[in-house]
Amino acid sequence: MESYIAKIRKLVGDEYIMLLAANAVIVDEHNRILLQKRSDNHLWGLPGGLLELDESIEQGLLREVKEETNLDVEIISFLGVFTNPLMRWRVSDSAKVFAFSFHAKVVGGELRINDTESTELHYFDYEHLPQIHSIDTQEAIDAYYHHQTNLIEGKKYQ
Repeated sequence: MESYIAKIRKLVGDEYIMLLAANAVIVDEHNRILLQKRSDNHLWGLPGGLLELDESIEQGLLREVKEETNLDVEIISFLGVFTNPLMRWRVSDSAKVFAFSFHAKVVGGELRINDTESTELHYFDYEHLPQIHSIDTQEAIDAYYHHQTNLIEGKKYQ
């Protein structure tokens, strides 16, 4: 099945577009955050990704986390919407990405790389984070650790 982004790119080529994404701040019992090393730019980010047209934000989040980490998660809280004004996948493939960020807990599965988008999965202390791949991801991580939210109107969690 062809992804939404593949369909859009067929229509508009490499034009600058807007996309929606979802990601999860998942921490272990030591409050260390789970990050994935991306295979495209070799930088670190939160588990998550672009949403498909036929799914809700929550469904997209759960699907992406499962695809990338093999973990089943449950949403605990909504951290906010964070914006990356210029996400690049290839030299000419760029978009403004609006990322819906959540705090989630593991409820099943065993941590392992499940797809080709990641080369490593690792938990990090906030004080020892590696280079994060995008501003929206860093803002979501900061929001979690500083107990701040970037709320928009909409669904509220516990």
